[in-house]
Amino acid sequence: MVAQSLNGKVVIVTGAANGLGRAMALGLAEAGAHVVATTSRNAAALEALAAEAHRLPSSGTVVPLLGDVTNEADCDKVAATAIARFGALHILVNNAGRGMKYVSEAFMTTPTRFWETDPQTWQMIINTNVNGPFLMSRAVVPHLLAAGWGRIINLSMNYETMRRRGFSPYGPSKAALESETIIWSQDLKDTPITVNALLPGGAVETGMIPASFPVDARTRLLRPEIMVPPLLWLASEQSDGFTGRRIVASEWSPEKAANSTNAGWPMNRVQ
Repeated sequence: MVAQSLNGKVVIVTGAANGLGRAMALGLAEAGAHVVATTSRNAAALEALAAEAHRLPSSGTVVPLLGDVTNEADCDKVAATAIARFGALHILVNNAGRGMKYVSEAFMTTPTRFWETDPQTWQMIINTNVNGPFLMSRAVVPHLLAAGWGRIINLSMNYETMRRRGFSPYGPSKAALESETIIWSQDLKDTPITVNALLPGGAVETGMIPASFPVDARTRLLRPEIMVPPLLWLASEQSDGFTGRRIVASEWSPEKAANSTNAGWPMNRVQ
């Protein structure tokens, strides 16, 4: 049972073929939203997602669409598809991302020093995790303004992981996304559009976890569905005026929303 109705809301979720994106797309559809779910390559997984959403007892739908967030034309196409299919666009979830497994499958146990990272891999991760949210947000903001209401939700991670040895360029990419979040929220301050960061609060059982991840530690992995309750709140009208903040899903409750920290780097503590 979902606690928040999003009937009539139109959402784009990038990187929705699996993991966090898949869980969030299903959660939004179950709440009644119409979801344009994207991936850059795994069309079969998106079709399976759409079929599962079709079986949900709700009025929400999932429309699968191939689109690369690093490609400006693809981002424009995704936004235009949402408008053409549903007549409006309200919410963007910037979830698509590349993780440390592209640097090394052993990243959890053997840190790769930054100068040992292949420059093409570095550029791919930065392009997806930093430039992708910019291109998607740039494509949707005019439509959100036209709708008179909107949400941009950026997927972040713990501050301590941004600082972890051997975690570049993934850590720097998410630090940049936190900066994008707080700056964009200020750029949109005098509009009905909010911009916030959402993070799991720990390692999650997704495809970003390598095969070498310790077996005993796997029992402590969070489930992707942990993102859904705070996501539905952020995507709803209950969060009107809530902007430039970061929500940790593992600590989430509606009562704690007012105590969430600002996006960007804290002055005196590490989350």
